[in-house]
Amino acid sequence: MPGPIAQLLLSLLWTVAGVLLIVGGIWLFDRLTPLDYRGEIRKGNIAAGIVVAAVVLAVTAVVVTVILI
Repeated sequence: MPGPIAQLLLSLLWTVAGVLLIVGGIWLFDRLTPLDYRGEIRKGNIAAGIVVAAVVLAVTAVVVTVILI
């Protein structure tokens, strides 16, 4: 079993990997959909905000599942 420093570094590595995958998934969603969600959210479109929140949660759930397996 690795020492505490190695475990800390592994945790940091997986954290960075998870954040990058989540950001990449959200970026991919933004590029694949024709609607400008940022602009719609700035205009006060609540439905666009709900869609983006759902995508963030879905991508995060997938990334967490992959990391934990």
